[in-house]
Amino acid sequence: MKIDSRVLSASILALGIIIGSANCAKSDISTQKIAVVDVPAIVAQSGQVKELKAEQTKKAQDLSKWLETVNADIKKQSSEANKKKLLAKYNEEFNKKKEANAKDYAEKLTAIDKSISSTIAAQAKSKGYDMVLAKSTVLYGGDDITADIAKVVK
Repeated sequence: MKIDSRVLSASILALGIIIGSANCAKSDISTQKIAVVDVPAIVAQSGQVKELKAEQTKKAQDLSKWLETVNADIKKQSSEANKKKLLAKYNEEFNKKKEANAKDYAEKLTAIDKSISSTIAAQAKSKGYDMVLAKSTVLYGGDDITADIAKVVK
């Protein structure tokens, strides 16, 4: 079986390119400075998150008190028709309050996420890191900068 020299040359060239690319990629990665951050720990220690949780707890308590008032108001009604009419009104009002709370919570949570992400990025850049990965995704390697970030996020 005779192998065409052009096919052999092309195969050797392709193999050389593949090996060269792999070595280049390996050398690029090995020169990068990589950090890891325990994001759930940062979020748990964040003053902004604690404040948002407290605010949500207060809103839930206020809504609970409002529901008690609503129930008392509905029970006061003498006719079944008035009760149904009032219940429909309060259900609509409750849904609006619930949607407004959810929207407000989502907006504040997004702002906190951006704040924490920008803090992590700023700290990583100031320490000369090229890449930051979530600690939960890394099996081995990388400098853990969680404690440094936690000090800034508080």
